[in-house]
Amino acid sequence: MNKKLISSGSPYENQIGFSRAVRIDNRIIVSGTGPIAEDGSTAAPGDAYGQVIRCLEIIKKAIEDAGGSLGDVVRTRMYLTDVSKWEEVGRAHGEFFRDIKPAATMLVVSGLVRDDWLVEIEVEAVISL
Repeated sequence: MNKKLISSGSPYENQIGFSRAVRIDNRIIVSGTGPIAEDGSTAAPGDAYGQVIRCLEIIKKAIEDAGGSLGDVVRTRMYLTDVSKWEEVGRAHGEFFRDIKPAATMLVVSGLVRDDWLVEIEVEAVISL
């Protein structure tokens, strides 16, 4: 088994003890990813669409750092705190995955790590060896 850990530099990675992504052979598993701005604040406060875009930008970089691309994504899970925002979340997801069409799940949860996070996303990818 060939294992590679990918970091995004999030302060939560060392605090909690996890990797942004883990590549095992041809699989890339990306941890739940919140809308963290470059400065550590929450990106796009109050804007579910903008938060999804930020989450997927972080995820895209993690997958690329692991040797894959968004085209390799086979599964997404979107956690949102407000069901009324599902269309915004879906629209942003569609901008990244419209042609890729991974298996996708959208769940409504009672809360996320930060009160101002409206979404958190995790993905799995399988790359050709």
